[in-house]
Amino acid sequence: MITFLIVFYLFVPILIIILTQRSRLAAKIGGIIIAYAIGLLIGHSGLFPDGSATFHNLVNNSIGKITTDKLNQMRSSGIITDSDIKLYQIRKLQDNIMSLAVLLAIPLLLFSCNARSWFRMAGKTFMALISGIIAVLVVVILGFVLFKNSIPDAWKVAGMLVGVYTGGTPNLAALKMMLDVTPDLYIMTHTYDTIISAFFIFFLISFGKVVFGSFLPAYPFKDGAYEDFTVHPEGNYTGIFERKVFLQLLFAIGAALLVVGLSVFLSIIITGEMNIVIIILSLTTLGILASLIPRINRIEKTFEAGMYFILIFGIAVASMANFRQLIHISGSLFYYITLAVMGSLLLHAFLSWLFKVDADTLIIAHTALICSPPFVPMVAGALRNREVVIAGLTIGIIGYAVGNYLGYTLAIILRNFL
Repeated sequence: MITFLIVFYLFVPILIIILTQRSRLAAKIGGIIIAYAIGLLIGHSGLFPDGSATFHNLVNNSIGKITTDKLNQMRSSGIITDSDIKLYQIRKLQDNIMSLAVLLAIPLLLFSCNARSWFRMAGKTFMALISGIIAVLVVVILGFVLFKNSIPDAWKVAGMLVGVYTGGTPNLAALKMMLDVTPDLYIMTHTYDTIISAFFIFFLISFGKVVFGSFLPAYPFKDGAYEDFTVHPEGNYTGIFERKVFLQLLFAIGAALLVVGLSVFLSIIITGEMNIVIIILSLTTLGILASLIPRINRIEKTFEAGMYFILIFGIAVASMANFRQLIHISGSLFYYITLAVMGSLLLHAFLSWLFKVDADTLIIAHTALICSPPFVPMVAGALRNREVVIAGLTIGIIGYAVGNYLGYTLAIILRNFL
């Protein structure tokens, strides 16, 4: 069973990637959603033991907090069964795969960013970035105050929302680990996010320019050519297995492993143990610093390699979720996420009006924050303004970099002070 699961988690994401690259329908659904669906199916297929109520109460969705010796003692005492031990081994494997996938994904995603370009952003682009982050923070805090009594672990949800709405799915996955979010709550949060974000994109593409253009300045077009971008929401894997590209990518993965090792070492030096918060924040920082090295920054397909590991994470975490629990989560979570997406857009529009940011820059900036950089070219095409693509991608990449810091910091503040 363990060998089968390792092969399954490693190779099914490859099949998902092939499917999304060859099928328009699969590309529209998205590899992450397909990964979640496959994970939920295998998790409820009867392949895994159900486990006793005692076992589930004991681990409480945090498999890393229990030891094999303790379980063996409980089995000897008749408190748990052999089936529980088997489920523990499976859950331990899933937990390790999720952790390793996220830890490798973060530096690979950041290797492709160009931190030097962040300091050369145009004034309006920088203002759109800062006002957008402020809008997300303010509305997420407001939502926490409104829904904290009706959503279990609302402070954790708030942290994840800030991470995903300043960065993207990799930040959501990282914060799930940093805040010890249960698989059920994580899956439902991302499911609602996906549904609401789809309506968000539809609104921006269909009516956004008309609505926001009615009170914001027009975009100041410049003469000259712009670079064209092909839209691949989760990366363009074409040519990834060409010998030259693949060998360079192996080097990048080796660099990512080195970054992971250094982050673990720093955590042990600072705290005396492998603290996941220290590790992920160190990963983020070292990943940004590594992107400043031209030899690493110029490697092709590091973003796509990072998304491959995120797909592994998606299948693993979904296979741990309990669908019976998913359908009983309060509707307040749906309202909270709706408020975070649409409320932050309205506040961002108001701040853009105050600082005279044009409509196109507002739309592309909020797209980059809410839906992540891969959606920027699609929205830019709908705006018929490819000049904003570079600004949108820059904002989105910065969001990837700061999302973990902002999400974790806000979650801890909300837990302790509100």
